[in-house]
Amino acid sequence: MNKASNNNLIPLFVIIGGSVLLLISFGLRHSFGLYLLPISNYLNTGREVFSFGAALQVLMIGIGSPLFGALSDKYGSGRASLFGILLVILGLYWMVNVENSLDLIGAHILFGLGGAGCGTAVVLGAVGRSVKSANRTLALGVVMAAGSFGQFIMVPLIGYLIELFGWSQSLVYLCFFAAIMIIFSFALNFSGKSESSKAGSSQSVKEALKEAFQNKSFNLLTLGFFVCGFHVTFVAVHLPAFIEDEKLPFWVGGWALALIGLFNVVGTIYFGYLGDRLSKKNLLALLYSLRGLLFLIFIFLPKTELTVLVFSCILGILWLSTVPLTSGIITVVFGPYYMSMLYGIAFFSHQVGSFLGSWLGGRLFDTYASYDLMWWICVGLGFLAAFMHMPIKEQAVDRLAIQKI
Repeated sequence: MNKASNNNLIPLFVIIGGSVLLLISFGLRHSFGLYLLPISNYLNTGREVFSFGAALQVLMIGIGSPLFGALSDKYGSGRASLFGILLVILGLYWMVNVENSLDLIGAHILFGLGGAGCGTAVVLGAVGRSVKSANRTLALGVVMAAGSFGQFIMVPLIGYLIELFGWSQSLVYLCFFAAIMIIFSFALNFSGKSESSKAGSSQSVKEALKEAFQNKSFNLLTLGFFVCGFHVTFVAVHLPAFIEDEKLPFWVGGWALALIGLFNVVGTIYFGYLGDRLSKKNLLALLYSLRGLLFLIFIFLPKTELTVLVFSCILGILWLSTVPLTSGIITVVFGPYYMSMLYGIAFFSHQVGSFLGSWLGGRLFDTYASYDLMWWICVGLGFLAAFMHMPIKEQAVDRLAIQKI
């Protein structure tokens, strides 16, 4: 096999490996809403304790993302992801044996930290460095679509395992699912830096961070990503419980999350495709506006099996389509060399939003016995995020522009 063939195969290996990692890790993460009621009932606590633990989980993913991103940039994405996978397995096994609130919170924290190592910051950084710039946003959309497809496959399966074996034994099976990722983590070792990714490699980490935080567009993008995290984690953690509160069958909650994942496959690929051809920040503004409008309509709809599942399908198209666009803007503005680290910082903001979406959902429900206020907050934040994306400038910083001359 000649050198040209090898150069063509390397991005394919990285995309396949990254896709499987996100497929499994997203499937695991987005199934935790199915455990809210059974574990809360087992520990005899209100919903806030589990919600707070899940909130800490996503916050640890956010804290760990820039750290694992920096490790990935320096030592390789394969090593960073392998370490994260091992922590995920340990976190799941801890949750199998949970006996009190502290156990539950500790397991969530460990799982969350590991999730950062086999999540978007590491995987998208590896793909971004391996794929040519002309197809980069589409490639990022493909691996994100794989993660969403994992949500579609694994959430109903995990719901079935809970019903068949109970919540504790089902978590044992999740440990084996997580172990599959170890094999595919080695594919990320092929993510050598392409010629285009070497732009800016003379920068130190400190210089790259200073440049990013002094850039208005990066700060607005990071703030907007907070809203994405708030939306998706509130829905992922609390939608199954909300559906049961509406006296709908248990299966509706699992399939609602599954359909979100399935239709997000379409959304991430389509918006990834559009992102290589149209303004990414305008597409983001559109996505957040449509989310706000969808939540507003859902508030007033009667809650039936049909309306919930249709809502889930439409939300799925808007679900994580923000990710290839957000990461794509970061690469355009700063170049791909420090993409894992810089995306990890933006993703930290996403996870702070996720923390609040999960915790406030449980807190406000225990206070008011209703999720109504949370749905209205989602509406307002959606339109606010759309407004924040409008001033963003999709152009390379002066450093990169000078290098191209």
